[in-house]
Amino acid sequence: MDRIGVIGGTGLISIDIKGQHQDFLLSNNMSVVRIDDINAETEFGIVPLRCITIDCEGQPKELIFLQRHHNQGDANKPPHMINHKANIKALEASGCEIIVSVCSTGTIVKDFPPGKVALADQYIDFTGVSTSYNDTFAVFTSVTEPFSVELNSKLEVSLRESQNFSPSEKMYYTYWLAHGPHFETRAEVDAIERLGGEMVGMTMAREVKLANELNIPYSAICISSNWAAGREPGDPSAELSHEMVSSQANERLDPVIHSILSLLD
Repeated sequence: MDRIGVIGGTGLISIDIKGQHQDFLLSNNMSVVRIDDINAETEFGIVPLRCITIDCEGQPKELIFLQRHHNQGDANKPPHMINHKANIKALEASGCEIIVSVCSTGTIVKDFPPGKVALADQYIDFTGVSTSYNDTFAVFTSVTEPFSVELNSKLEVSLRESQNFSPSEKMYYTYWLAHGPHFETRAEVDAIERLGGEMVGMTMAREVKLANELNIPYSAICISSNWAAGREPGDPSAELSHEMVSSQANERLDPVIHSILSLLD
């Protein structure tokens, strides 16, 4: 891959590969040679992007980083107000061959405990909110397999290795799209699990729909940042906080960034 779009959220507020991942770069004969911050203009709005040029054994490669919660210089736009159409169009216009998103999720199932980093292979969206570029003419896009199987397979190898997981460790989960911006109730989480949801988030499924419409391969690296409402062991009434979720997610960025950089080989 020569140009990769990377979307960060609560689990990846900013990206500093040169400052925080220098050892990994050196061990893989990579170096950051240039960083440019630009504002990409799209028909749906302006999107701030960070363009990172990386030398990979003499070959220039690029990461195009987008903070999905961008909000006039800050990363605090609420999930229900994110301009997903502008975001994905900006990555397409930047020539991204693939998109890898980083998601902080609340976990429902026991084999995806907080701290584990895995992948999404399906999503469930019962919010009733449409997300499409096709608002004038009927175009029906297949999302039987919404996430790129090939891209997921490549990321899986690196994520297993960096977390010392055995071949039997489960690495794929179903993402349930919650409406947001409120966290879920205990009753909602119980219902979500009965319907097949294994982790819950407020944004990512809208992105992968749009990426599929544009035929851009998309994968979602999911950081289990907290137990969903009612699932905290020993304390089912434990309250959730945005600060707690963000803190846990940002502690697990090494395997995330390393898996993305491994795609540049």
